[in-house]
Amino acid sequence: MTRTIEAQLLAPQEPVAIVVSRFNELVTNRLLEGAVSTYRRHGLPEDQITVVYVPGSFELPVVAQRLAQSKRYGAIVCLGAVIQGETTHHEYINQQVAAGLQKIALEYGIPVAFGVLTCPTMDHALDRSGGKAGNKGVEAALAAIETRNVLIELSRHEK
Repeated sequence: MTRTIEAQLLAPQEPVAIVVSRFNELVTNRLLEGAVSTYRRHGLPEDQITVVYVPGSFELPVVAQRLAQSKRYGAIVCLGAVIQGETTHHEYINQQVAAGLQKIALEYGIPVAFGVLTCPTMDHALDRSGGKAGNKGVEAALAAIETRNVLIELSRHEK
């Protein structure tokens, strides 16, 4: 018989960190609201949520790494918005941020959720931060909750 390991979407009762970029604040504030409200709706008291602001999305990995090193947080949600504009600058930012966050998650064994919008226009970013395409801050928080719970379940099965 196949054994299945899956997790509930009830937030573990442990501190989480949300790192949010100030750049494109119109968008990132909405992502932050979505992430915080998701944790609250899924049972985590607000005093267990630490919000850390950084200047831009490029600074998310270094701060997420410091938070992971502290071993105080069960998950880290990173939120930002990189709008394409007229140059290829966004490509360099997006690739490095995604790679940096993934490396931290693998190194420290905790979820480091990628809630960074990579959109061609501000309108697209607004759509994805609470507009007609949903809120990616909500999705990042849900991914962090579920992944953390799966990791907890895996630890129980290892014993």
